[in-house]
Amino acid sequence: MSYYRKLSLEGKNALVFGGTSGLGKSIAIGLAEAGANVVPVSRRAEEVRKSAEEIKSLGKKTFEITADVTARDQIQTVIDKMLQEMGRIDILVNSAGTTMRVPSFEVTEEQWDRVLNINLKGTWNACQMVGRVMREQKYGRIINIASIASFLSTHEVVPYAASKGAVAQVTRCLAAEWAKYLITVNAIAPGVFETDLNKEIINQTARKTSILSHTPMKRFGQLEEIKGAAIFLASDAASFVTGAFIPVDGGFLAQGVGE
Repeated sequence: MSYYRKLSLEGKNALVFGGTSGLGKSIAIGLAEAGANVVPVSRRAEEVRKSAEEIKSLGKKTFEITADVTARDQIQTVIDKMLQEMGRIDILVNSAGTTMRVPSFEVTEEQWDRVLNINLKGTWNACQMVGRVMREQKYGRIINIASIASFLSTHEVVPYAASKGAVAQVTRCLAAEWAKYLITVNAIAPGVFETDLNKEIINQTARKTSILSHTPMKRFGQLEEIKGAAIFLASDAASFVTGAFIPVDGGFLAQGVGE
């Protein structure tokens, strides 16, 4: 068998939290295009329905279910339903997230807690709870969504940067601890993609100029461009890859002194 066939996700079952919009939806569709059955989950029933319909149109199995990643009982309901419907969970993607631009002196406790709860606690909840299923299976692929803000400072988005820096550490720690269970834990570090979540922030004139001037490719990412990294990390081609971060950022993290 040609080695490239290891990139196929045929027969695998994927659970994508935050899989109904933006980068998460693109990843969910990409995994289905690569052959996986995919369950996209978010809090919004209508968005879940639309994403599930797209996955069904690709001939893959799915079902509709909503959940808030900060509520462990809701995550458990998703896990139980997926095991009942599909028998196992091979792939977990943690893409549920939020951000806001607020000067650090003005960040409220409520704003801080909201961002950290969704981005960090939500990722931890899903990793731990789905990880237990994968431990019993002796197989799993976990993909967290980090950020360029996991590694660099970002102006006036301190809660977001703090949460994504912590997601990077969760990824490293779990990768080392869970390797013995044949679970890989990796992360994608997206650069700047225009989504409903961030478009108001990144299209502010000064912000946009700063981002593009530091991006060697001189553009924002397109949602389709996140799929390849996710498919690779979810596949058996990545069987010896764990604790890794794949930047999909147009060269942003590589940029030092520009022209």
